[in-house]
Amino acid sequence: MSEHISPASTEGYIWQGKRVLEIEIAAIQGMQAAINDDFAQACQLLIRCKGRVVVTGMGKSGHIGGKIAATLASTGTPAFFVHPGEASHGDLGMITPQDTVIAISNSGETNEVLSILPVIKRLGVPLIALTGQPESTLAKLADVHVSVAVSEEACPLGLAPTASTTATLVMGDALAVALLHARGFTANDFALSHPGGSLGKRLLLRVSDIMHADDRVPKVSSNAIITEALLEISQKGLGMTTIVDEQDHLLGLFTDGDLRRILDQRIDIHHTKISEVMTTGCITTTPDTLAAEALKLMETRKINGLIVLAADKAVIGAFNMHDLLRAGVM
Repeated sequence: MSEHISPASTEGYIWQGKRVLEIEIAAIQGMQAAINDDFAQACQLLIRCKGRVVVTGMGKSGHIGGKIAATLASTGTPAFFVHPGEASHGDLGMITPQDTVIAISNSGETNEVLSILPVIKRLGVPLIALTGQPESTLAKLADVHVSVAVSEEACPLGLAPTASTTATLVMGDALAVALLHARGFTANDFALSHPGGSLGKRLLLRVSDIMHADDRVPKVSSNAIITEALLEISQKGLGMTTIVDEQDHLLGLFTDGDLRRILDQRIDIHHTKISEVMTTGCITTTPDTLAAEALKLMETRKINGLIVLAADKAVIGAFNMHDLLRAGVM
């Protein structure tokens, strides 16, 4: 940075910010060399794991380890994080011989991590080390060492873990995605572990989960007069009613929009049968249809509600845009 630029000026902040990005981008690019046979061996250990992947690390490495464990768990590899300090005081009991451990330490000499290695070794648990020092104690004791070494930290003092933690996080993502691909993990699998998220709702929520059913479905017979249909629309609150036969098979539909149309035509709503003004050939769906697919259908056809039919074509449900909105589908 030029001597004429103050570190506390706008130009100084921008310069320093760009410098950090350049260093961390270089660190990530440098990780290409670490995607090698050691990386593949680590993946093989993880894919063969019959238990859970246990991630451990101290300080900033621990925070990164927590993220790696979370990413693994959400992409098909059961995993959790154990703090090495807590592990020495009872939490080692969470590790079983069927597990695999990923230990993270940039120096490879973190005392809290090294202190739990004898128990891990005694259990015969496979150990994967992520360090920046291939000659460190942790690297040498591991079954597989994956390098996360960087040439420099973004911290100008060279003290605060910055580029090194970024490199470790990226390596964790690389492991998780490689395993995801090897397992054939799908978007539906992802949704199962994220049922509360927008993706989960799009992939898991079905029409049967949101539709109005039983006596909440608006229905009138073909012999009902228009005013009776309007009462049903008002009571059920969906802005429409179905017209059905004695077996509940759909004959037609009448909506708020249809009401405006017949009022313009000055049709006598007190004496005219609903069958004379209902819409036939209406769009329907099934209870097993994904709610997101139903939404797409409604948007494409520019309609505000859908009727749900059973396999025998009987009316079993109904819903509208408000139901999809409440369910978080849109």
